[in-house]
Formats: sequence, structure tokens, C-alpha cells
Amino acid sequence: MIGTLIQIIFAVIIMGVIWWAIQQLLPHIPMGEPFRSILRVLMVVVLVIIILWIIWQLLTASGLVSGRSFRFGATGEPGGAVAAISTASTRHLPGLLNA
Repeated sequence: MIGTLIQIIFAVIIMGVIWWAIQQLLPHIPMGEPFRSILRVLMVVVLVIIILWIIWQLLTASGLVSGRSFRFGATGEPGGAVAAISTASTRHLPGLLNA
């Protein structure tokens, strides 16, 4: 848990410095207004993805969610809800959808 918190603190500091630098340099880059708006939207999307990653790391470290969600197991078989859906659609679990 401590390692995860340290990793998240470093990620937030680095993300903040990069965000600040881009905000400072963006007005000095000569480009048209549509491209400037597109670049700003892309920056916000990347920032949101990083924030969601940080939230996911905190939830995984706290034990509220499993870190192996939507991943394949060691045998190559999907686990969790993905396995139930895939096997139900191939009729390996009879009666699952008819319950």
C-alpha cells in the first residue's frame, strides 16, 4: 500500500509539472485555432485517463476491487463475468440465462 501511494504521488507530481509546462508553452506554438482546441481537448482526455488510472490503483491497493478484472488467467481462460457471459453464449452453462 505504501509503495502504491508513493508511486501515485510521483505520478501526480510529474503529471502536474508536464501539465503546467504544456500550458505555459501552448500559447507560444504558432498553430491555427481549431488545432489549438483539439490539442487542448486531447490534453484533457489524457489527464482524465491518468486520473482514472490513479483511482484504479488506489482501489486495487485498498482491496476494494481485484487487480485481475477482465484479464485472462494462467490457462488462457477468461475469469469472472467475462467467463460467465462467454460460456453462457456457447451453452456450456445450461440454464444460466433461463433462470
